[in-house]
Amino acid sequence: MEAHHRFSVADSHNDLLLAVEHRRRRGEVDPFGDFWLPRLRSGGVVLQVLPVYTEEQFVTSGALRRAMVILETARWMASLHPTDVAIVETAEEISQTITSGRIALVLALEGGEPFGADLGLIDGSARLGVRIASLTWNRRTMLADGVGVRFANGGLTPLGREAVGELERCGITIDVSHLSDAGLRDVLEVAGRPVIASHSSCRKLYPHPRNLTDQQIVGIARTGGMVCLNAFGGFLADLPSLDDYVNHIAHAASLIGEAQVGIGADFIDDVLRIVDPILGGALADEFPVVANLESPSDYPSIGEAVARQLGVAATRRIMGDNLIRFLTEMLT
Repeated sequence: MEAHHRFSVADSHNDLLLAVEHRRRRGEVDPFGDFWLPRLRSGGVVLQVLPVYTEEQFVTSGALRRAMVILETARWMASLHPTDVAIVETAEEISQTITSGRIALVLALEGGEPFGADLGLIDGSARLGVRIASLTWNRRTMLADGVGVRFANGGLTPLGREAVGELERCGITIDVSHLSDAGLRDVLEVAGRPVIASHSSCRKLYPHPRNLTDQQIVGIARTGGMVCLNAFGGFLADLPSLDDYVNHIAHAASLIGEAQVGIGADFIDDVLRIVDPILGGALADEFPVVANLESPSDYPSIGEAVARQLGVAATRRIMGDNLIRFLTEMLT
């Protein structure tokens, strides 16, 4: 990490893999190195979780193939920059990678769409390096309802309950972001290991269905898990600002303590502009771009804003140390 960074950052959600894949297929030689790597470096990022998202057009058929394509893109991307990044699968690899000055990349599945109804694919995903997975992205899957399935109030299916146990057996941490309220309740009921909300904010401060209630935040913490706050403006306030994001972080910390709070910024503006307007229907009518909450290069200003409200020691933990510790424990 460059010396001018006051806080090392561990971010639990950045959809850059999808955008890299799209740019790669358009003929760009090194979209990650040309665009995202400099931003991660300038932001002081030392660990980045990279979710594999299934676009709408691949949901009913082709979800597994699409996931395999994007996972391969992650390996291709890392192979171009072996002195800057490494895909990590174990606690030892996290430590070695960060110590060497490289960025540790953790692979995740954003939604269980690639599994379909075949839980055997969970073990296969683990073998491919996936270490975090959610059961759905807003929509209904064979495993659960997401928050976008309105008026149904569905939770986990019987298969989804089995999937929780299989994910835990395979060493994959369960991500509860995007689940319906009933689905999150069901996960907390059956989970035997800590879970993470990789990119969710606080419903107490802004009543969006993608945000977590205070009870949900406390429930996640009781598993030994983490709540990582989402910086997307549509989840923060009517007229969102950096201060609103800090308030969401502070609120979560006031409920469960700073040790179980982290950052999952979900910088989506770059991805939306590069990928496909269809992503713009994700439970938000508009996609406000918030000053100083636009890309990983904004992390220094975010860190300073958090430090002004919560202090330097707490900020160091929230911006990076907590997630590094959590994933190290989960991957041991």
